[in-house]
Amino acid sequence: MTLTALRLSQFRSWPRLDLDLDARPLAIWGPNGSGKTNILEAVSMLAPGRGLRSVAAPDQARQGVKAGWRLRATLGDHAVETLAPPGQTRSVSVDDKPVTQTALARLVRVIWLVPAMDRLWSDGPEGRRRFLDRVTLSLQPDHADHALAYEKAMRERNRLLRDQIRDPGWFRALEAQMAEAGAALTRNRAAALSAIMAAQDGGTDFPAARLTLLPGEGAADDPDPASIAARLAAMRPRDLAAGRTLSGPHRADLGAIWGPQDMPAALSSTGEQKALLLSLILANARALSDQPVLLLLDEVAAHLDADRRAALYDRIAVLPAQSLLTGTGPELFAALGPAARHLSVTKSDGRSRADEAA
Repeated sequence: MTLTALRLSQFRSWPRLDLDLDARPLAIWGPNGSGKTNILEAVSMLAPGRGLRSVAAPDQARQGVKAGWRLRATLGDHAVETLAPPGQTRSVSVDDKPVTQTALARLVRVIWLVPAMDRLWSDGPEGRRRFLDRVTLSLQPDHADHALAYEKAMRERNRLLRDQIRDPGWFRALEAQMAEAGAALTRNRAAALSAIMAAQDGGTDFPAARLTLLPGEGAADDPDPASIAARLAAMRPRDLAAGRTLSGPHRADLGAIWGPQDMPAALSSTGEQKALLLSLILANARALSDQPVLLLLDEVAAHLDADRRAALYDRIAVLPAQSLLTGTGPELFAALGPAARHLSVTKSDGRSRADEAA
């Protein structure tokens, strides 16, 4: 299922964009701030959630939160539309029928890599957990439903904790919901890590890693609902003192070690961390070989030397995915040659423009 058309209206720097695509990689180049990443962000809205920049829908409108935006896409035989009317959250329809955002995950899987993710191994666990859940969602579309159920029950439990409510019946009901959803989250995450490790191809350019689900605080890697519920009950006194839930799957972390020296990713060089991150992104796409995949790589070429760029393009060429890449100049994509389409993006008076490049 290929993305063959993308139509934007008032999205970010694009008052309008009519872009036709094919199965070849699309290399998008232009100066910083010209609107390249905005195209990738628009494509990322074909997935559930807030997209690759993780911002609220009203903030994506070109003329501010009092305006709105619209995106139309053709995915295989399906017409997809998502829009955010002025000041409202976004809605989604497929073939003119309203659907939930989670339905998008069953239509196409969207994977992305952006420069902010270069700090994945050095920043705190929240970013790694978000990365892990994006990977898991691509492999397990029901992961979003379990995450929503867990977050909803936890918000209610946290409200009771803040209000110093001590009725055990109310807590037991919410903790049972958290335990069921939390166990499903953990099982999905563990299965996703196994699939990613099995799909890695290793090598010197993009090394394979051994991935682990770290418990973080309070055995956040527990897949047993009964055990999770018992732990939540035991933790109530401490949680009441803190006014929030201190342990559970929402505190999980992602660990990675690689190479013959079992080097932790956090202790690796910047270049090694980047290569390892690319290895995981490529493995994620390979693990989805039976699903339609959109791979979005923002400014990825600028951080790689010529040999590693060529190695990346060789791998992209054989991936079961439709790829969109951005960079600051055409020389970064010279190794792709005619195997890719090339798009030049410029910006004037706050408006982005795209032109087909040779």
